[in-house]
Amino acid sequence: MPWTRDEMAARAARELEDGFYVNLGIGIPTMVANHIPDGISVQLHSENGMLGMGPFPFEGEEDADIINAGKQTVTEISTTSYVDSAASFAMVRGGHINISILGALQVAQNGDLANWMIPGKMVKGMGGAMDLVAGVPRVVVLMEHTAGGKPKLLKECSLPLTGAGVVSMVITELGVFEVGQKGNKAGLTLTELAPDVSLQEIREKTDAEFAVGPGVK
Repeated sequence: MPWTRDEMAARAARELEDGFYVNLGIGIPTMVANHIPDGISVQLHSENGMLGMGPFPFEGEEDADIINAGKQTVTEISTTSYVDSAASFAMVRGGHINISILGALQVAQNGDLANWMIPGKMVKGMGGAMDLVAGVPRVVVLMEHTAGGKPKLLKECSLPLTGAGVVSMVITELGVFEVGQKGNKAGLTLTELAPDVSLQEIREKTDAEFAVGPGVK
């Protein structure tokens, strides 16, 4: 069966390594904070200037002044520090964040990312997404495979881009795709299937061309 959103976040957390500085986008990516693997230490970075975030608080223990960039209440840890937003973005633009886990509206097979607007709808801007995809060496997208029955993994994005060729990995409820593996002309490689999800189902719900990794059955 497809992964739940919580299971998707847990799978994304496996991409973290000890000592990483990590930025989590709004939506499903924020759930990654609850699945940091045992034995590793990472610092979660937020564009609003909080560095070193803990998991979401238990009900009744929220502090309205301790929030992430998505205005969700989070918790402090022993290494938590605070800086202004200029210093926070300087970390991003200076290449000091190891990995960013973001949501998406669309991802193209060459790694193009669209995650900030749908034409005709009012938006306030793309926030820090443009800086995150330009200044962070590894971008993992955590998103649902389809929207309204239409694929979100496409040959080409139809929505305005956040960044061109910036995505390294895509994790959906159906499986995991690597982007830009050496020698793969398709751009995408399916490397992992969610339990009881068939390759046929993936093909039916994916517009993008993709190769199938040797470990996928």
